[in-house]
Amino acid sequence: MTAMVDWTLYIQSNPKVLYGKPIIKNTRISVDLILEKLAVGDKFDDLLDAYPNITEKDIYACLMFAAFSIKNEIVYSIAS
Repeated sequence: MTAMVDWTLYIQSNPKVLYGKPIIKNTRISVDLILEKLAVGDKFDDLLDAYPNITEKDIYACLMFAAFSIKNEIVYSIAS
């Protein structure tokens, strides 16, 4: 396992690129694409082979971005 990655160094959002979707810096590879591929079972090595312009730290940054994005979500319990 790698040390915690500061996702802000690897992820950006620019309205001129993919309509502002969060992407890996200096690419047009969206964070949601990487997360979706991981969710269906792709391994880091699969992603690194498929997208030679990204690094392992970029992938970890996508995961950290996702965690940060939902960290402060408010969850309401359902009344029974």
